[in-house]
Amino acid sequence: MKKYLIAILFLNFFVSGNLFAKTIIVSSIEALQNAINNAKPGDILLLSNGVYTTTADITINKAGTESKPITIAAQNIGAAEIKGSGGFNLVSPAAYIIIKGFKFTHASSKAKAGSGTSFCRFTQNIFETSGKGEDLTIAGSDHEIDYNTFQNKNSMGRFLAIRGSGNQIAERLWIHHNYFKNFKDQGGANGAEAFQFGLSGFSLSTSNSIVEYNLFEDCAGENELISVKASGVTLRFNTIRNCPAQFTLRHGNKSFVYGNYFIHTPGLRIFGDDHTIYSNYFEDCDPAITVGNGDGEVADGAKLTSHDRPDRVVIAFNTLIDNRRNFFQSGRKDGLGATFITIAYNIIQGGGPAATISGPLMNAIWKGNIIYKTDGAGDMPGNGFRQINPKLARDASGTFHLQSESPVINAVTEKFPAITLDMDGQVRVWPFDTGADESSKAEGKGHILNSLDVGVNAQNL
Repeated sequence: MKKYLIAILFLNFFVSGNLFAKTIIVSSIEALQNAINNAKPGDILLLSNGVYTTTADITINKAGTESKPITIAAQNIGAAEIKGSGGFNLVSPAAYIIIKGFKFTHASSKAKAGSGTSFCRFTQNIFETSGKGEDLTIAGSDHEIDYNTFQNKNSMGRFLAIRGSGNQIAERLWIHHNYFKNFKDQGGANGAEAFQFGLSGFSLSTSNSIVEYNLFEDCAGENELISVKASGVTLRFNTIRNCPAQFTLRHGNKSFVYGNYFIHTPGLRIFGDDHTIYSNYFEDCDPAITVGNGDGEVADGAKLTSHDRPDRVVIAFNTLIDNRRNFFQSGRKDGLGATFITIAYNIIQGGGPAATISGPLMNAIWKGNIIYKTDGAGDMPGNGFRQINPKLARDASGTFHLQSESPVINAVTEKFPAITLDMDGQVRVWPFDTGADESSKAEGKGHILNSLDVGVNAQNL
């Protein structure tokens, strides 16, 4: 009987604990902070529609649970605006917190998830912060940043900055379906990337994070659009359109870049070692793919801030259409160039020379590339390509895909275990097709993104 009573008491306590979770509607910053201070797992805190001015950070140090997160949200998406001198500041041990539906016009560098925070989510928010600094900074691990709109920046800083703790970059982040738009040119100054993933001191630490299905449009800022300064980051199925700034693997090793669409932008620039770059689509870019010319070798003791010589990078199964420069390497005084780079089974159609190489490219492997209607092969060696019509045609998505009669279908019998998907997100089936597109009738998830696929106004949430 005693054990039975204890069981009943425990059950009553568990049920009553669930019943204590509640929805609270507040209409002031003071009331919101008070509700946060007293929040319990499962609580939903709603800020009424209106414009609110902060005089200090809204601090969150509470923890929900995986099954019962604490939700802090606008009562209606986009209808609660927070301006002033403070923003949401998640500090350790904050965990399982959802920040949803706000418009942030407060001072920059005030929205952040600090070191020691985990499993929190920023979703369906509009970031349009004021002054120099970052719209959102993430230093904790296991966070999700999704369906936010970052817009209209005209100051130094970044829309989104990823940091870490000590020399370890934040880990296991999932950054997806965000819309980055309209970042004005800051006159060539350094420190105005749209998205910066890490810093030099984090570059040798592994993140194991995924950045996917994000759209970047009309972002100038500085010469780097996306700057990755960490290792082990997967960047896939993103669209970069009309941005006069470059996607750069600036420091770090062993990242995967695949299924991305580059339209009218300076394309992708590569430093660091052992990256795999595949199934990307480049159209009307200048250049499309830049193999960095290193000025130091980190493995031999060069500073982490150096342009680490690219080594053992695989650049394969990409499609390049009508780019002024296709494969490109610039000169550098006393440059170390790049070593053991594989450039294989890419399609280069139209535009300038297939390759323009002005620095050392030692022990490079060129093979199986297709060039068609370019301004010659340029510096691509004769044994590295065939000059044939790959039979591409623009389809309803606006991109060039293989036609059924293409001679490059099933043309690649070499196996690449790390290369698994094409630019449409379809599974590659051996023998592979040359270029970014694998001829397939399977449903794919990748395509050129538009404003209805991402951000706060996405249609398929």
